[in-house]
Amino acid sequence: MRTLLYLWIGLVLICVSYVPVQAQPIITDSTSKSETTVKSPPPSAISPSITTINNKMCSSGVAAAVQTQIFGISMGTTVRDANCEMIIKAESLFNMQMKTAAVSVMCQDSAIWWAMWDAGTFCPVEGKVGVEAKNFWLNNEEMIPKRPKIK
Repeated sequence: MRTLLYLWIGLVLICVSYVPVQAQPIITDSTSKSETTVKSPPPSAISPSITTINNKMCSSGVAAAVQTQIFGISMGTTVRDANCEMIIKAESLFNMQMKTAAVSVMCQDSAIWWAMWDAGTFCPVEGKVGVEAKNFWLNNEEMIPKRPKIK
């Protein structure tokens, strides 16, 4: 008997939920006035970005931008690092088992040339190494780079 009562209440609830509900429409009438004045656009000079992700990249990016209310300009460039390039070249030669060639590339820097000379390890020249290179350098002093000043 109780289950019959529950079924009857459930049937009534289902029927009530399907009855369409008529609501009164809400009608509003409004008028508004809006005014916007743009005095100047926002500055938008954008300087180019240069990304150097590779650790074997021997250049750096430099960029700048200037913007006024009327005129904007931006520019950028790259700057090469000759010392970095020399080190990368020497490292590549060394990794290809061309050790004398790698030392020869490094000896193009006068500070390294003089460090080698002071250590008694002479920079290779025209295929000569060791004592032969030392004798060549002593016989051709005009080819010896100037000693850099240590700061």
